[in-house]
This record gives sequence, C-alpha cells and structure tokens, in this order.
Amino acid sequence: MSDSQSIDSADQSMESVSQGVQYRVLARKYRPRVFAELVGQEVLVRTLTNAIHSQRLAQAYVLTGVRGVGKTSTARIIARALNCIGPDGSGGPTVDPCGVCEHCRAIAEDRHVDVLEMDAASRTGVGDIRELIEGVRYRPTSARYKIYIIDEVHMLSVQAFNALLKTLEEPPAHVKFIFATTEIRKVPITVLSRCQRFDLRRVDMDTLAGHFAAIAGKEGARVDEDALRLIARAADGSVRDGLSLLDQAIAHADPGGVVSAVRVREMLGLADRTQVFDLFDSTMRGDIRDALDRLRVQYEAGADPVAVVQDLLELTHWLTRLKIVPEAAEDPTVPQAERVRGLDMAGRLSMVVLTRTWQMLLKALGEVRTAPSPLQAAEMALVRLAYAADLPSPAEAIESLRSAPGPSSPSPPSGPSATPPGGGGPGPQAGARVLPAAVGSGPQASLAQPDTIGEVVPNPRSFEELVALFGSRRELRLSWSLTNEAHLVHFEPGRLEFRPGPGAARDLANQVSRLLGEWTGRRWIVSISNAPGEPTLAERRQASAARRRDDVAAHPLVRAVLAAFPGAVVGDVRDIELEPERDPGARGPDDLESGDFPPGDLEAISDEDDS
Repeated sequence: MSDSQSIDSADQSMESVSQGVQYRVLARKYRPRVFAELVGQEVLVRTLTNAIHSQRLAQAYVLTGVRGVGKTSTARIIARALNCIGPDGSGGPTVDPCGVCEHCRAIAEDRHVDVLEMDAASRTGVGDIRELIEGVRYRPTSARYKIYIIDEVHMLSVQAFNALLKTLEEPPAHVKFIFATTEIRKVPITVLSRCQRFDLRRVDMDTLAGHFAAIAGKEGARVDEDALRLIARAADGSVRDGLSLLDQAIAHADPGGVVSAVRVREMLGLADRTQVFDLFDSTMRGDIRDALDRLRVQYEAGADPVAVVQDLLELTHWLTRLKIVPEAAEDPTVPQAERVRGLDMAGRLSMVVLTRTWQMLLKALGEVRTAPSPLQAAEMALVRLAYAADLPSPAEAIESLRSAPGPSSPSPPSGPSATPPGGGGPGPQAGARVLPAAVGSGPQASLAQPDTIGEVVPNPRSFEELVALFGSRRELRLSWSLTNEAHLVHFEPGRLEFRPGPGAARDLANQVSRLLGEWTGRRWIVSISNAPGEPTLAERRQASAARRRDDVAAHPLVRAVLAAFPGAVVGDVRDIELEPERDPGARGPDDLESGDFPPGDLEAISDEDDS
C-alpha cells in the first residue's frame, strides 16, 4: 500500500469517527426549544404564555414532576423567552424565541454568561449558595435578565435553603430564579411560598405514542404501531425515557429495517400478549403443569419474571374493569383478539376470584423482586394462584355447609350468656342472642360521662368504673396505666390498693388520689401493696377474648369451615345485632359476602397464608 493510499484511508477513518461523535441521541436531538414543542403540558404552556404576554413575570418559578417530562427544558425555554431580542435585535420577551439571536443561540449551547445552571445534587452546601448570592447584585453582562437555574433543588442542605430565602423573596429586578425538582415535598415550604409552582404531569400513553411516531418518521425509521405502544407503556409517562427506548429499538430493528413489536418485547424483556392470556387462562383453570411450562418458555425467550407478573396484574385489572364496565372493551387501541378473549374471561370469572387474584399477584410481585431466584418465586406464585382459583368464596362455603346433609347442630340454650357464638339456625330469640361482652366493657358503658370537666361525679362503684372515669376525663395516660400496669388488691369507695407493674409511674398512686378527690369531692386513699393482686384489666380482657375464640372454634359450623379452608384460624369475634325489620331466615350468600352475618355465626376468619 502506497503512502497516499494510507493517508486517504486514515482520512476516511477519521471522517467516520468524526461522524460517529457528531451523532446525537434522540432525547437530545428532539429536546423542546419553544413552548409549542413541549409534549403534554398544555396548562403550563398556557399559564406561562399569558404571563409573558401580560408582563406578569414572577421572581422565581419551581417546576416539579417525574423524570423526563421537561422540567430542565422548560427552564431553558423560559430563559430564552425572557432574553430573546429577535433577529433584528429590537425584540422583547416573547413566547416564541427566535432561535437565531445571540442570546437564543448562546443559551441553547449552554454558554451564556448570564444564564447560570447549577446542579444542586453536586453543589449542596451553603458556600455554593453564598457564591451565587454574591453574583446576584451585579447586573447582567449582556442579557435582559440574569437567570439562575437550579436543578434538583431538593438536594440543597437546610443551611443553603436558609441562606437563599432573603434573596429569593426580594431579588433585584434583573434576576430570575428557576428551580427544578422531582421531590417537591423535600423543598421547604418557606421556599415554595416565594415561588410560582408548576406541576408537570405524566404524559399519557396515546400522546407519547403519537410523539414517538412523528420522531420515527423524521428519522426515516419504520416502527409498528404495536411497538410504539409498547415503548410508550414502558416509558411510564416520561418523554426522555421513551425517546431513549425508541433510539434503542431502532438500533434493534429487524433485518428489513422495521421495528416490530416482537423485537421491542425482546428488548424490554416482556412476554407476548397472547402468551400472557394463555398463562392467565391456564392458571385460572388450575392447570398448574401447563402454566409452569408456559412460564418457562417465556423465561427462556427472554421475558423477565417481574415483567410477567406485572403483565398478569395488568390483565387482572383490565378484566375487572371489563366486568364492571363492559364498554371498556370498545377501546379502539385494544386489538380485536384481546377484546374478544377478554370479554370471554371476564364473563367466566367472578369478582371474588378477580379481586383475590389481584391481591395474590400484588404480594407475589414483591416476592419476585426480592427473591434470590425470581423465576422460582414466580413459579410458586402461579402454584398458589392455581390452587386458590377453584376455592369457593366464604359465602359459598358457608351456604354449601348449611345445605349439605349431616347431623343437625344442637339447639343452643335459651339464655344469652350460655349461647355458643356459633349458634344454630334462626329461632324465636335470634334477635336477642348477644355474646357476653369482654371484661370491663360493661362498667364503661354504665358509667355516665359528665357533660363538663369540672362537674362533680359520684364515687365509682368498682375498679372498672374508676378506670372508665379516667378515660372519660381525658386522662388517657393514667387510664392506660391503670388498665395495663395495676394489679388490684383491694377496692371500696374511697379506698384503692393495688400492686403496680414494672412500667407504672412512681407517682401513679399520688396522681390517682389527687384527681379522684377533685372529681368526686371526697378524699380517696390510694396505696401501693406488695401482694400479688388480681390480673390487670388488660390481661382479663385478653383471657376473655381467648375464651370466646375457643368457644367459637368449638362450634360444629365453624369447625366445618376451618376444615374446608386449611390453615384458617378464628381471628376475632364481635357481637352483632340484627335489624328488627330484616328477616334472618331470608339471608343468602350475597348477604354473607357483604359482611352481613346472622347472629352467632363466624364474624371474621383470617387466613395465615393469605390464600
């Protein structure tokens, strides 16, 4: 090879390298330069346009929103709009910066001496803010306004915010502040009150898809409509994130130069939509072998287990919407095959199954994200779903148990205190069957609460009434101590003797004696004893609740329910009185499902394994 050929080859290589360096990613190439190019921020554009037209310019603005919606771009557009002088050099602030004057070009190239952009994430200290404040008093070198853009302003320290407050409230007429942040709650309210706040909203998926289609056309790239919607969904309302994904998808195009939905799914690690329907259908049918095989095939094809669970969650939500609002299937953006199949699934699945599936998938999503093996966690989630899919609802289980042939339950005793919580069918005294209240609840109800705090009340007739008196008088700390830390040794009107627990205050007896004397108008002797005393009120109530749960669990109907749902336990027992105008015998599964249980039936059963 001759020297001239070597030089030509080197020149070509340098030219190709130079061309490669000059390439700008789509997120930078199509960054908005005027208000009209901002995507999905009509409220912001309208407000700023009117403010500039009417010359009602604030001294400071704060722009907040998720990443990639245009906060920093909006700040630079404001800087150009306020400093633009027009092509002939005689213009004023305008909503349409010319882009050719020296100020517009300098701001666009990040080299204007009067537009200072500061990253608060790297310059958080009070010294940086003091340096900024020192420059505020000097007039701009060449522009109309000196503009300070502080990005991620929430990263500033407390001292830095305090140093900025006075200048921010009364800056010179030639200074404007523009703050941008993704964490508006971390910005002190004293700063926000000195700024005009603009919330940049997430861009909806349809707007993003249309925007990406226009950019793909300018770039000469052929992108399928389904691929654009996948990119818009993955962008999650962020224009910048979506453009980065579009840039990557164009480079990941098919050999023919077309960006297909299949390629985008491979790039994003998503499962094919049809496969998601198949996987969901297999799981709901209880065919766990087929469901695990389909999950394995999707995983080997590159689908992320987290994305698969998210797709199942999205499908569950969509089917629930179809069940409530069937008109949602008429959305033209949904493919015809998905609409037909979705309506069929929504018709076959009950609302109970869909809501239970949503809760189980939501819990599974956290497990898949944190598990050492996401695939194994996703498989176990499908196993739980498949085995829970054909379980009856609590109302259906109780109804089937009632209608099933078998030995009849023994008739409950007539006395309300002897009636077991599970009590049989409705009888003459069904409306009067109320379970005994927990220890200590009766006296609280019987003690009349005073209308005024200064009113003299009768002497409490029992320790329980004494504790209730402290609660009615808003002495909650002392009421809690007497309930949980006082072991009663002796009580009579005018005298109280108890053994304090380890957490009781040292002056508990003195405080109780003083307050009782003030409230009752009688001297009370409150003393401390070393005798063991009785269990505390809290311990007695817990023991009573445990006995009630045991009584409920021993009822034949409840035992049958617990046997039908392995792992279930009796969680809580509450007294329920029926409305007199309702007929208890007319209650059906719908009444049970809504929580309207007949008296004596099981009130709440909690499932330990959430299935």
